[in-house]
Amino acid sequence: MLCFLINGRKRAKGRCVNNRKLNIRWKLAAGTVLAVLLVKALLVTSCFIPSSGMENSLYQGEGVLVNKWSYGLRLPFPSVWGYHRLGVSPVQRGDVVLFNNPKPENPGQRLEFRKLFISRCTGLPGDTLMLNHEMMDVGSPVFSPDAKSLYTYPGSKEDILLALLDVVGIKGNTLVGYTENGDYIRSFSAYELYLLSQKAGDYLTFTPLNQTEKNKEAYPFVVPARGYSVKVYPWNRALLCNTIVQHEGRQAQIKGDTLWVEGIPVKEYTFSKNYYWMSANDPVNLCDSRLFGFVPEDHLIGKAWCIWFPVSWERFLQRVQ
Repeated sequence: MLCFLINGRKRAKGRCVNNRKLNIRWKLAAGTVLAVLLVKALLVTSCFIPSSGMENSLYQGEGVLVNKWSYGLRLPFPSVWGYHRLGVSPVQRGDVVLFNNPKPENPGQRLEFRKLFISRCTGLPGDTLMLNHEMMDVGSPVFSPDAKSLYTYPGSKEDILLALLDVVGIKGNTLVGYTENGDYIRSFSAYELYLLSQKAGDYLTFTPLNQTEKNKEAYPFVVPARGYSVKVYPWNRALLCNTIVQHEGRQAQIKGDTLWVEGIPVKEYTFSKNYYWMSANDPVNLCDSRLFGFVPEDHLIGKAWCIWFPVSWERFLQRVQ
């Protein structure tokens, strides 16, 4: 009987120890999850590159860490509590920025739950950009050596080009389209064009597509700034109208050749927010302001910091530039 009681006490004591260990493990797990959530909410977040628009700076499928304090921390749930930032810092031209989709399929979708985009900022509030008929910036400096431009070359030299691409090690470069006179169109970065031109010599020449008369035509577009009045012109009328409706929360429409806001014809409009113009590295990829227009300041999440999940290990923890 005594042995039975002693054994029972030992088993009960063992169960208590096991329960304490289990409780400690659950607390550690819960603490870890909470710490990760706090870091993601207040310090850094992560995103995966969804497309080829930022090659060769960022490749499709790579994981990137984003510093939420680069432009000041945007407080959580802005659609509920309103838009606020702590420690506001200005965006710099050339920054690779993570932001929420400014033009979602469902306009009523909450800001913080919208799809994420990542592009390079090429226009700051108050800047004047020279955009052509394809809404491509043809008057600003190139902010990244990885930024690509469109070039044409004779279609009869396609075999030579394919051989050159293989020789210099350029992978995944595909044909973009054709010109009216039958030339082929591809996109190359400045460095890729340099390598190809060095190897091609006089056998193959490349002509920038924007040297054609149609692409040379460009018009000034002012990036809206808070408290700044932007004049309405035929070339910016539709873009301003969409921005006013989607992000300023006011009724606007175009009647004939006139922009009407809240039932009043206007020749200029004063904006209540700062806006930015975002550009992809690849002119063929439309995941930038050519697709969704100006990006409001309340959509910005942070600046891309470094690559944590690379396509090749030599890019691990490489700074995003």
